[in-house]
Amino acid sequence: MFDFDATLPLMAIQFLLLVFILDKVFYTPFGKTLDDRSEYVRSKRVGSQERLDQSKKMAEEYEAELAETRKQAQSIVAEAQAEAQTLASAQMTEAQQEAQGQREAAQKEIDQQKQAAMATLDQQVDQLSNQIVEKLLSAAS
Repeated sequence: MFDFDATLPLMAIQFLLLVFILDKVFYTPFGKTLDDRSEYVRSKRVGSQERLDQSKKMAEEYEAELAETRKQAQSIVAEAQAEAQTLASAQMTEAQQEAQGQREAAQKEIDQQKQAAMATLDQQVDQLSNQIVEKLLSAAS
């Protein structure tokens, strides 16, 4: 069936030569290209993962800063409200004291006017009494 003559080793040498040439010309560059491509994809994946981790870290930092800023804003608002309440209370007390002072001044003025009116009435009563006495005396004489 098979002839084992000189063509068999020649065919084997040709096959090995073809395999060697294909390996050097086609498979080695193709394998290198695949390895380079695989390394490129791996490096991009690692880089993108690092950037993703970095962006998550930055987002957490920004959220922490935002929370801190909100706390500060709330404390500022609470402080401003307390200050406004204190100021309103002080102004209310001052207004009440001023109103009380005006009331007392008005009462003093009314008392003075009352005393002046009473003094005037006393004088008028004295004068009328003197006139009545004079008329009675002049009528009796």
